[in-house]
Amino acid sequence: RKKCLLCNNLLMIVAASIMGCSKIAQSFEMILIGRFMCGISAGLCVPLHYQYVGEISPRKLRGFANSTSSLFWSLGKAIGQISGQRELLGSQSLWPMLMASCGLPALVQLVTLPFFPESPPYLLMHKGDQEGCKKAIRQLWGEGHHQAEIDDIMKEKSTMKNTKILSVLELMKEPAFRWQLYMIAILSATIQLCGINAV
Repeated sequence: RKKCLLCNNLLMIVAASIMGCSKIAQSFEMILIGRFMCGISAGLCVPLHYQYVGEISPRKLRGFANSTSSLFWSLGKAIGQISGQRELLGSQSLWPMLMASCGLPALVQLVTLPFFPESPPYLLMHKGDQEGCKKAIRQLWGEGHHQAEIDDIMKEKSTMKNTKILSVLELMKEPAFRWQLYMIAILSATIQLCGINAV
């Protein structure tokens, strides 16, 4: 989880650098390439954030922690719209800085994330590292008795053994999941039309 987030931040920094240099290079194509890469990075960031933050949070704070993604998403849009005003970074001379500003949060996360441990469920379920899992839990949640959380992860691991993991192509071909996929695709496609950006 952590490595994926770090790689995703690198992608965002590269995208921000390409967009920031587009005026110097006098290339509008660089803006298109940068925005495309930025969109891919943003699309990867949301599920990665939910997964990592949800797994490192104690159970009583998990719902609150998972809601931070929506909060920061909205906050980022608001800051982008405010800083895009002509009086701030929306002027003719400063717009490349505005385009490159998406790399700043990625840079902050790239510098700070290595100090955080890997997700305890990932360490236990995928790596089989029980000691690493306990160490990560102590680092995240402090000293104390966390055996109940470890037992929950072990139960989840035992149920996952009996579950077949499908690839994306297999998931799309599976008739039992067809309506769920239709609903997700429709909701994702129409979310831009609901007025949330204006709100």
